Amino acid sequence: MSLCSSYKPNYFSIDDILATEERLSCKVLQKVPRLGFMDHSSESKDLKPGTKLELSFWLAYSMNKSKDPIASIDIPKYYKESYREILNADACAIELSKWNTYFYEFGLHVAKFDHPDCEKLPELLLKTFKSRFRLVMDWAQNQDTNPMIASQLPMLERTIFLSGRKSKEQLVYWFKIGGGGIKTTELIANHKKRKRSTFIENER
Repeated sequence: MSLCSSYKPNYFSIDDILATEERLSCKVLQKVPRLGFMDHSSESKDLKPGTKLELSFWLAYSMNKSKDPIASIDIPKYYKESYREILNADACAIELSKWNTYFYEFGLHVAKFDHPDCEKLPELLLKTFKSRFRLVMDWAQNQDTNPMIASQLPMLERTIFLSGRKSKEQLVYWFKIGGGGIKTTELIANHKKRKRSTFIENER
């Protein structure tokens, strides 16, 4: 599976499924028949206007983006202006996995909402990723880095870290064992022989 698979709607992407299962705070705007069971605090058969629920993104999105919205949404606090300022100050100091394991993937989904805080969300995600990328790669290339640090990274960075670490281990192994078998290709060897012969003839 490619690193970008979870960034676009993909029925078969486990990352995309898990990212869209993240919950959002929603407020019901109109009566919804026979869905009262979704509100555990009510005995009504119907969902009533004003009811507040925590819904998975995929459901909240469909209820909010219809022509006549059934529910309004409140985006997670870590995508709002106050947290944006924290990330802009020093994104590398934040343990993003504590905010959301799918911080980047979920953020791109949330950015689809028509909400003031969503307008700058893609830019924030890109800036955050770029500012943290070098740190993640430094950890991956440093053999002294504790492998358990992967559990402290959001999923995208974790995938990059583990991939980079594996590549580093393979490179070290290749230098140690596999690198000694490199031989000059026949084409280059013949070219060198011709140059040497020409040089000798010119010296005579």
